[in-house]
Amino acid sequence: MANRDSHTLRSVLATRGFRRLLGVRLSSQLADGLFQAALAGSVLFNPDRQTSAMAIAAGSALLVTPYSLIGPFVGVFLDRWSRRQLVVFTNLLRAALVLLAAFLINGGGKGVAFVVVAFAIIGLNRFLLAGLSAAVPHVVEDRRLVTANSLSGTLGSICFSAGLGIAVLLINSMISAGDSGYAVMALVAPIGYVASSVLAWRSFRVDELGPDHATAPQRAPMHSAIGDVVRGMRDGLVHLGSRRGAAYTMAAKAGFRVLFGVLTLAMLLLYRNYFVTDDDVHDSITGLAFVVVAGTAGVMVAALVTPAVTRRIGGWRWVAGLIAAIAIALPLTVSPFTQPLLVVAVFCVNIAAQGTKIVVDTSIQHECDDNYRGRVFAVNDTTYNLSYVLGLFIAAVTLPGDGRSTTAVFVVAAGFAVIAGWYAVVAGRWARRVGDDIAQPDPTPVPTPVG
Repeated sequence: MANRDSHTLRSVLATRGFRRLLGVRLSSQLADGLFQAALAGSVLFNPDRQTSAMAIAAGSALLVTPYSLIGPFVGVFLDRWSRRQLVVFTNLLRAALVLLAAFLINGGGKGVAFVVVAFAIIGLNRFLLAGLSAAVPHVVEDRRLVTANSLSGTLGSICFSAGLGIAVLLINSMISAGDSGYAVMALVAPIGYVASSVLAWRSFRVDELGPDHATAPQRAPMHSAIGDVVRGMRDGLVHLGSRRGAAYTMAAKAGFRVLFGVLTLAMLLLYRNYFVTDDDVHDSITGLAFVVVAGTAGVMVAALVTPAVTRRIGGWRWVAGLIAAIAIALPLTVSPFTQPLLVVAVFCVNIAAQGTKIVVDTSIQHECDDNYRGRVFAVNDTTYNLSYVLGLFIAAVTLPGDGRSTTAVFVVAAGFAVIAGWYAVVAGRWARRVGDDIAQPDPTPVPTPVG
């Protein structure tokens, strides 16, 4: 019988399958933090290069957009292939590609080969995270999904931030802020990827993470395989259309990510060009370290608070309240353009971002059938990335070179207010109509969790 203890961190961590899946995710995301710090540092915080706002946005688009466009199609394979095997081989492939990326960074790579390799590594990362999210219901019961998503997402973000923190320490103490230093930093990442792969291989059977009723893929003509993907995407979107609670929450998060992209580029420009004198990249990196700490703290707070609050008031009320709170907090914390208040703003925005993400993931897992879940997560991942890139480009063409714009702050705050109001109306109406929300999980039995 479900009881209050079933929602505690202790009860979730007592599930051996979840602990192992969590270990797979954390070792991978620690490596992600190191690699992406090396990648960003080689482009943005490199004394040998000057990078404009449009170059940052364009670079992000080149790395994120191609995978985002094919992401929904990739979701079909998440629903056909063993997710355990995908985790194992994706991590091993990333480890090999990072070695090549380190070689290109050391040579001052700016060409097509560097972009293609970086895109492949980041694309595979998004593929992996979508697969891990789709696998969670195979190791955690439905009534524990909010807590499980809160814990895994939060610890994943902390490990990613830890990777960034390790990179900052390396830059300030052991390696130079140049091509060779960033190449050395990248070479550390494959250790985490290989560890994640080995852990997944040793912890789970081939079919243990789903999808349900998976069968070995059969060889088929290319045109037939493409047709299967298109039909699968259509079915997945139709399925999502009948799960309005998840769809509305995904839409709210997409709008949030557009505005988050604007804020991200503004922050980078402020730390690169406004707060720093004499083009000292070490000062920029040190300042951003405090931003990373604040963001991580915000993620942790969201993880601690979200499960309890959503059980009491429902996921849709929590998301609407979080976004509305950001609309109020931004003008107070960002418009003075001081580093201490900007750190506070990052803390607040990350509470809202992580709290919203937890509710989105849980809504998809709670409402969508497992045979469609991989496709829905891939669609969610696509909107997540494309919305962020859109925000970066909006910022690139509207912000001044140093990122300081009071008008932009108030426009973004107004955008958050509009999203909060719209979502509160449509999501609240749907929740009352169906009488269901993640606060009242479906009592229908689910497959017995591993462990």
